[in-house]
Amino acid sequence: INTEKLGYYGHSWGARLGAIIPAVESRLKVSILVVGGLPSSSRIPEADELNYLPYVKIPVLMLNGKYDMAFPYETTVKPFFELLGTQSKDKHIRIYETDHYVPKNEMIKEVLSFLDNYLGHVK
Repeated sequence: INTEKLGYYGHSWGARLGAIIPAVESRLKVSILVVGGLPSSSRIPEADELNYLPYVKIPVLMLNGKYDMAFPYETTVKPFFELLGTQSKDKHIRIYETDHYVPKNEMIKEVLSFLDNYLGHVK
């Protein structure tokens, strides 16, 4: 394992945690978040994703469904993305005409392209 090229991958709840873990783990170089967003219920400050998002500075790829009822785009996904502390050129979002899933072939294509771009091609 090349410890200089570690990334975070989270799906659903794991993607929601993509607001916290990359903010506090300095070894991570990229973050990939699939069908995640902000929670709909309030949290105590030390566990509230809102308080961590501005501290995420690494490149981020978010893949979400437009019709996701668990993480609605306008109220949970869009604010999550906008609050990320990552520079605009390094944060990417892809929205699909789906609900709480992303087509597997699209996910693979986007994730591999993102990883190649930020971590380099696998030899």
